[in-house]
This record gives sequence, structure tokens and C-alpha cells, in this order.
Amino acid sequence: MSARSVMVLGTTSGAGKSWLTTALCRYYARQGLKVAPFKAQNMSNNARVVAGGEIGSAQYFQALAARAEPEVRMNPLLLKPEKDTQSQVILMGQVNAELSRMAWRGRSASVWPVVAQALDELLAENDVVVMEGAGSPAEINLKDSDIVNMRVAQHANAACLLVTDIDRGGAFAHLYGTWAMLDQAEQKLIRGFVLNKFRGDATLLAPGPQMLQDLTGVPTVATLPMWWQHGLPEEDGVFDATSVRSGAVTRTVAVIAYPRISNLDEFQPLKNVPGIHLKWVRSPAELIDADWIILPGSKHTSGDLAWLRAQGLDSAIAAHAGRGGAVLGICGGLQMLGEALIDPHGIDGNGPGLGLLPVVTLFDADKTVRHRRALFSSVGGAWSALSGVTVQGYEIHHGQTAAHSAMAAAGDVAHAVMSDGLAWQNGSGNVLGVYLHGLFEDPAVLQALFGASTPTLDSVFDGLADYIDKHFDAGVLDALIAPAPDRAA
Repeated sequence: MSARSVMVLGTTSGAGKSWLTTALCRYYARQGLKVAPFKAQNMSNNARVVAGGEIGSAQYFQALAARAEPEVRMNPLLLKPEKDTQSQVILMGQVNAELSRMAWRGRSASVWPVVAQALDELLAENDVVVMEGAGSPAEINLKDSDIVNMRVAQHANAACLLVTDIDRGGAFAHLYGTWAMLDQAEQKLIRGFVLNKFRGDATLLAPGPQMLQDLTGVPTVATLPMWWQHGLPEEDGVFDATSVRSGAVTRTVAVIAYPRISNLDEFQPLKNVPGIHLKWVRSPAELIDADWIILPGSKHTSGDLAWLRAQGLDSAIAAHAGRGGAVLGICGGLQMLGEALIDPHGIDGNGPGLGLLPVVTLFDADKTVRHRRALFSSVGGAWSALSGVTVQGYEIHHGQTAAHSAMAAAGDVAHAVMSDGLAWQNGSGNVLGVYLHGLFEDPAVLQALFGASTPTLDSVFDGLADYIDKHFDAGVLDALIAPAPDRAA
């Protein structure tokens, strides 16, 4: 191993691990170092297509921040929850049916050699590997099967930062309790505590940081002020609290937030479009002021469709469409808008759709995972601005969708507005369904629909690096990649 490794651990999920890892990737890359991100195991339905298959979206963005080509070794194990007790297991970018059926604790022993090999290869090929943990490293009920936190840190002899969300309260207890539950050898890897999402007068923190250092020997190396608009998508949930844009609202876009929503990160650019109010919806009442309704991707289309009906959202969406309101379905959302879901292989489930698009979806045993460049043909009605626009996107789905012949015979015709069954429109033109993810990340689409552009990802990454450079204690970030101290010292 030649690379130095830095690892970001958290006291809880949502503490700030992902964005801090992304910021570190750009910080070290700007020093001319060859940098790669790594997360052994990610549990998320937000995924991106890369060379070799799919990885978690967070690692995809971290790779871009590191100025590296995203690839499957950066997230060798991806768990995509389908139910509360069931996930689809993606190993080195590909669906692994055997692991998906295996009990969680037994799975760890099977995948660790693959995880370790991927990490060792990245360490051998780079100057710095910036690693992200998952949840908390102090989950003592899971420690014997850990493959993502301290086992990884020890394998790479990583310099570890432990970050906590001080906005939730109890930050010092979270930091001390997490540190105290680690083994002595693991404690020695913790090089600094980070207080994230701080609001108020930082002088009021004293003497807490010094008392914590007296207890643990670990300094608090950064207090990061609350920062709503850092520009990265949220990884662990929707971004309700910061969805409202300043200034006059010209269009309200409502995204249905069903339980197994996937690829929600693709809507991040809409937050930066002037005049757009982006909100997440879980009840019919929240749709009253919507100009557009978007049905996003889903990791379990039939289950989320059942949830949608249970909330009464099916009737509200139908009423909106009946008034001529614009409706967009993306991937699983497209499948829901059709007449029926047909599942001969037991992939997702059979059932009737919402009937707003005269199409039918047949689920395949094989999963489609690929980048696509495609052209919108003649698009009518509410979505006519997309006519002739070439878009870049990606597909991640099992279903294949086609026009419903019986509906066509009755005069309700689905119009294919993109080749290969990638997009369909209803006769009146207000309902559109597409399989491509990433539409709103394409500058051509933003320009066509809104006449607007948004900040580039590169500027977002630079802003993150500038932010941590400003708020970390002087010399700390460079010291993390200094020659490793003797582990026995």
C-alpha cells in the first residue's frame, strides 16, 4: 500500500460524513495528488451508472470531486432497500441474487475479501484514499460483522475524523460515547473530532472541547457552521427544510416522496433554478398548489404504488392530470403511470397502474444499467419545449415499457417521444414518462424548460474545499496525510 488514507466516521447517520468526504476529496485533489474515494458498503437507493455497473451516488460525486473516474471499486457493496427486511445486493457493480437471499450477518464474511481487495488496489494506485464510514462505528450489536467502519480503518491504518451533528444536541456525549465504545487500537486511529451544523456563538462551546480532549486525548479540530446551500444532494433523505427558493415563485414542482424513492439526488439542480419552489409531497393536500407533479424513481414500484393509493394520492394526481396539469414520471414513476405492471419473474409485483399513460410495463429478470444519450422527438403539450433536445442520462431498471394495444384500439394512443421505448406521452400531451434518470442535471433540459442554468458541480466541489480549508484548524488537513505514525507507539 502506497497511499495515505483518511476516513470520515460519524456518531450517527446524517452527521455529515458524505459531504465532508466529498470536500476532502477535492481539497487533496487541488494539491495535485491522485485521490480516490472509498466506501466499503453503502445502503442507499440513490445510485449512478459507472464503469462496471452501479455504485452509490455519494461515491460517484466523491469521485468527481477527486477528479477521478468513478468506478465500482470505490463502493464495492451497495445495498438497495426494497422492503424493511430485504435489500437487493450489488457487489462490484452487479446484482448478486445469492447474496440478496443471504442473511445479513452471514453476508459480511462472504464479501469482506472482495471489499479488502478493492481497497488494497485503490491504495496501491493513488496518493490519497478518502474513506467514508456508515452510520456509527459504535454499533456494538453489529461489530462482529463490521465491514464498513473500524475494520476498514484498521485495514488501511487510516487517520480518522469523527463528525457529529451538534444541531441535534448532545454532541459531546455522542463523541465521547462513540470513542469510548471503540477498542483501544481503534481509538488510536481517531485524530480529531468535528462539530458539524453549528449555529450561534462558538465561544459558548468552551470549555466543552478541552474537557472532551482531557477525557479522550482527541482534539476538536473543526466547528463547521450550519450551511444549507452547499450544493450537494442529500444522501439519506429528502431536503424539505431548504426546498423553498428566495424570490418570487413562478412554478411549484411537487415530487411524490414515497417510501422507496430512488435517485432523489437528480432533483438537486431544481433547487437552484430561479422561481422554482421544489417540495416533497406525501399527502393530497400538499398537491393543491402544484403546477407540476413528478413521480420519481422507485426501488419497489408496486409497493410504492400501493402506498401512493393508500394515501389517496392516486386520485389527487388523476384530478391534476384531468385539469390539464403537467405530470412527469421517471423510471419507476413512468411504470406507475401506465395501465399495468406485469411481473412473470417475481421481480417487483403485478398490479394495475394509475392509467394516465396507455402503456404497460413487463419486468425482466435482467437489469438494465447503462448510460444513454437520446433525442426527444416531437413532444407536445406541456412538455413541448423538450422537442428536439438531446439529453444525457442513465438507466437503472428491470421493466420494459410498451404501448397498450387494447387502449390504442380504443383510441387512447401512447406516443413514443424517444427511441427504444425510453419516453412516452399521452394524447393530450400533459403526461410524460421517461426511463432516463438525470434529466434535470442536463444543461440542455434546464435551458429548454426554464431558460436557466445552475452552478456547475466543479464549482460546488471547490466551494466545499474552500469551506473546510477555512473552518478546520490550521495544518490539520495536511497532517492527516503526513507519514503514518507507528501503530504500536
